[in-house]
Amino acid sequence: MRIHNNEKPNDMAEIIRMPRLSDTMTEGVIVVWHKKVGDAIEIGDILADVETDKATMELEAYNDGVLLHVGVEEGQTVAIDTLIAVLGDKDDDIKAILEEADSAAPVTAPEELTVVSEEVKEEVVAETIAPAAVITDHSNTGRLKASPLAKKMAADSGINISHVQGSGDEGRIVKRDVEAAIKNGLSAPAVSSNNPAPANITLPSVVGEEKYADAPVSQMRKTIAKRLSESKFTAPHFYLKVTVDMDKAMEARKQMNEVAQVKLSFNDIVVKAAAVALKQHPTVNSAWMGDKIRTNEHVNIGVAVAVPDGLLVPVIRYADTKSLSHISLETKEFASKAKNKELQPKDWEGSTFTISNLGMFGIDEFTAIINTPDACILAVGGINQVPVVKNGEIVPGNTMKLTLSCDHRLVDGASGAAFLNTLKGLLEEPVRLLV
Repeated sequence: MRIHNNEKPNDMAEIIRMPRLSDTMTEGVIVVWHKKVGDAIEIGDILADVETDKATMELEAYNDGVLLHVGVEEGQTVAIDTLIAVLGDKDDDIKAILEEADSAAPVTAPEELTVVSEEVKEEVVAETIAPAAVITDHSNTGRLKASPLAKKMAADSGINISHVQGSGDEGRIVKRDVEAAIKNGLSAPAVSSNNPAPANITLPSVVGEEKYADAPVSQMRKTIAKRLSESKFTAPHFYLKVTVDMDKAMEARKQMNEVAQVKLSFNDIVVKAAAVALKQHPTVNSAWMGDKIRTNEHVNIGVAVAVPDGLLVPVIRYADTKSLSHISLETKEFASKAKNKELQPKDWEGSTFTISNLGMFGIDEFTAIINTPDACILAVGGINQVPVVKNGEIVPGNTMKLTLSCDHRLVDGASGAAFLNTLKGLLEEPVRLLV
């Protein structure tokens, strides 16, 4: 996909600028350059990978020519519209172009970033998501370079990473170095809180050092912080909770999975039930647009997906018209794309309602922050077997807790409660979703 802005002053060199790839993007990171200055470029060649607040996308050449200038280093963050490269004929004079661009300086220098080298191929995926951070060793005046994977392995193994010898570029510590340190017995012994020292033993005096590592905030995390802060402090949230009897839904899912071509999840059933309920309660399917309230006739449900650096919300469009199998396939495809940072802007834009499910992580219930301008977001907990009263007797039952976060500018308590009651009824009698 061609994602950059370009200009050709005097029909000569082409200026390539940092593109704006979403309505929330204000800056981007050059993850890696695939071409270097002096390389011949053809239309369609991939020049670089650009990390935005939501995905990593390819920077494609619009024209043939020679790469005359690269103005942004790998790992560097720059504002949108900043000149990042110049493409043209090998004899073009680009001095005037670069002088004019001097005023558009990068937002942050890559002082705390390093570049992924060929010798650490085993870490390419981790580095693409979060470029390797320089870890500051606060026990001395030196600086250590280590990849995120090496840092995590050292922390998990109880190893002081400053004691590990790096074998990468410029002494950078990589995965194989930590593995060697573990093999050589540098890991710290585990300490159990269940085995305290006996009272009659005097413990030796130990002098320790407090250490930490700072890493730059990713584009995705910056956007999450900005958007959710605006939502929490702008939209007046209130919360409605309900407990759903899931016995019939569990039996229905078991029967459907015996004949379905794709395995259905409980989340697929919740998405379908919410979509049907939203058609009956349009107030909950509305949006605050500042000077007007937009009531949506279509139902586009955003499904929150956790990724290594935060959260993405791909959208199941016209969910009320789709079968459970269709919803299941689409959700699985989006989850895979989200984890690989392959989602495109069209995949995450245009939701009218959002569902966040943490049940698979063992969470019983929680409250979620509204994905504005949507009116509501539904938080879904796990299914638990608990004692319930049926026909005057206490018997085992399976229940699930739902919490609806509502924007009080759009939704009142009564309208939110009516929606939840409809949703509860659909989940407790799931056969109604099939007719």
